[in-house]
Amino acid sequence: MNNFAILPNQSKGREYPEEPSNYRSDFQRDRDRILHCGSFRKLQFKTQVFLESKGDYYRTRLTHTLEVAQIARTLSTVLGANSELAEAIALAHDLGHPPFGHTGEEQLQSLLLDDGGFDHNLQSLKIVTKLEEMYASHPGLNLTIETLDGIIKHNGPLTKKNDQIFKYIKDLKNFELTKSPSIEAQIAAISDDIAYNSHDLGDGLRAGFFNLSDIKSLPIIDEAYEFIDKKYKAVNYKTKCHEVIRHFLNKLVTGLIEESSKRLKLVQAKNFYNCKNQELKLIDFSKKTNDEMKIISKFLFDNMYRNKVVLFEKEKCSLVVKELFDIFNDDPNLLPKEWQEKIDSEVLENPKRIIGDYISGMTDRFAINLHKQLVKKF
Repeated sequence: MNNFAILPNQSKGREYPEEPSNYRSDFQRDRDRILHCGSFRKLQFKTQVFLESKGDYYRTRLTHTLEVAQIARTLSTVLGANSELAEAIALAHDLGHPPFGHTGEEQLQSLLLDDGGFDHNLQSLKIVTKLEEMYASHPGLNLTIETLDGIIKHNGPLTKKNDQIFKYIKDLKNFELTKSPSIEAQIAAISDDIAYNSHDLGDGLRAGFFNLSDIKSLPIIDEAYEFIDKKYKAVNYKTKCHEVIRHFLNKLVTGLIEESSKRLKLVQAKNFYNCKNQELKLIDFSKKTNDEMKIISKFLFDNMYRNKVVLFEKEKCSLVVKELFDIFNDDPNLLPKEWQEKIDSEVLENPKRIIGDYISGMTDRFAINLHKQLVKKF
C-alpha cells in the first residue's frame, strides 16, 4: 500500500507558532486538545437522534463521535493515510452541534437567517479557533492547519465564498479551500456516514420503530441477515439484531476499502500533495453501494427520523431553542456575565450571533432546565 499520509514534519504548522512536543506529534497534540476541551465533554449530553434523557443505551453525540473516530482510524491505517490526523478531524467534526441535534441546528439557522445563518460545521471551526478559552497565549485550541482544513472541508472543497470563515481563520493564505480535502478529511467524512447509518439502524431496532423483518430485505442488510440467520439458528432476537448490524457495518467498511484502494492506485504521484488535485473523490463507496445507501437512508428517514415519537420531541425541543433565543434577545442582561461581556466587547459580530453561540454550547438537559427556569412551560 502506498503512503498517502500527511506526515507531521510536512505540516504547515499552527496559526500561532508553538514549540513542538518532545513526545507527541503535532497531530497527536491536536487530538488530545480536542479530547480535553469542554465542548467535547458536552457531546455526552447532546442528542444524536433520541434525547439524551430517553435511555442509557441510545447513542449520544459523544458516542457517535467515538464510533466515527474508531472507523476513521481503521480506514486510515489500511489506506495509507495518517490515522492521528484522521482521528483528530473525526473527533472535532461535531463539536459545533447545538442541543437537540439537527432540530436545534434547524431552529438556530432560522433564527439567525438574516445574520449569516447557523451551520454546525462552521460552528465547530469557530469553537476550535475562537470560543474555547483554555490557553493564555492564544484563542481557541490552536490546531494545525491540516486539522483545521479537514474540519472546514471534510464534506468537500468550498466552491463559494463564506464570510464566516474569514472571521475564524487568522490567515487564509495557509489554506487551499477550493482544492479537494485531504485523504484524512475524506476518511473522517465517510466514517461519519458509516457510523450513523449503522447505529441509527441499531437504535431504531432497540426503540421498536421497526424490527428485523422490516429491514431484512434492504440492500446490504439482506446479505447480513441471511448470513447471520444461517450461522446462528438459536441466537436470541436481541443478539441477532446486534450481529446483523455488526455484519452490515463490516460490509460497508470492507467495500469502502476495496473501492478506495482502486481509486488511490490511479493517482500517479503517490503522495498527499497530488491527491488534492484530484477531481475524483478518492475515498468513496462504489456507485452500486452509494445507490444502496440511499435506499437505506430513505428507510431511516421514513421510519425513524419521521417517527411520530421523534417528531413530537422535535417540536418541543425546537420551541425550547426559539423561546430561549427570544428571551435573551429581548433582554441580554439575562445572559451569564461573561456572555454579556462578549456582547459589550465584540465588534465583528452582532449580539444575535453571540446569543446563538451561547445556546449552541448548551447540552440538552441544560437547555431544558434553563427553559423551565425562565419560561416554566416545558
